[in-house]
Amino acid sequence: MIESPTRDYRYERKFLVEELDVGQVRLMVKRHPSMFYETYPPRVVNNLYLDTEEMDNYYANLSGAAERRKVRVRWYGELFGAVASPVLEFKIKSGLVGKKQSYPFPALRLDENFSQRTFQELARDSDLPDPVRHHLRTLNVVLRNNYRRWYYATKDGHYRLTVDAEMAYYRVRKFENHFINRVLDDGRVIVEMKYEKPFEPQSDRVAGFFPFRITRNSKYVTGIESVYLS
Repeated sequence: MIESPTRDYRYERKFLVEELDVGQVRLMVKRHPSMFYETYPPRVVNNLYLDTEEMDNYYANLSGAAERRKVRVRWYGELFGAVASPVLEFKIKSGLVGKKQSYPFPALRLDENFSQRTFQELARDSDLPDPVRHHLRTLNVVLRNNYRRWYYATKDGHYRLTVDAEMAYYRVRKFENHFINRVLDDGRVIVEMKYEKPFEPQSDRVAGFFPFRITRNSKYVTGIESVYLS
């Protein structure tokens, strides 16, 4: 098990919205009786997802295994070019709760020269803890995705909510990556409500205001199936 500074486990509820556009969803969030307000300006989230040669993380998330994880490098803003401050994240789920382990990752450049070798050299020469660096040697970069995210929280700070839209997925090859072929998933909106364990008893009341269906939607699973299996 990789040891690192870790957030406590928290609940995460995801809602898949297909019948409303992102503007309508955001208006519904603002009209919520719990008085959600925007905590940050909206921004573009970019991810590089990693998995084993056998795609163990994909299959665990696809099956809904009780213990599952995703490994990604995340940054914000520009889609391509120089990435000054990426963050390596291990997102770990145990049943209905999850936590995140985060580490600064070396600056990288996402262009046609990006490859598995590029990533492995960055990881090898990084200041990451030895167990993390050794673990990354067993993984490949398999997917790149990006989406626009809006951030909200209730006035009491007990519940946080994100709204994601304009999702795009790119296959990552072992060698040259021109990132020309992308799959757009801009017809759906993903709403995620996050809260700590003490606030679980009231969560049904907060979530019940939304006419959205709860889902196990995983952007990673959707992306893999979009670019590899379609």
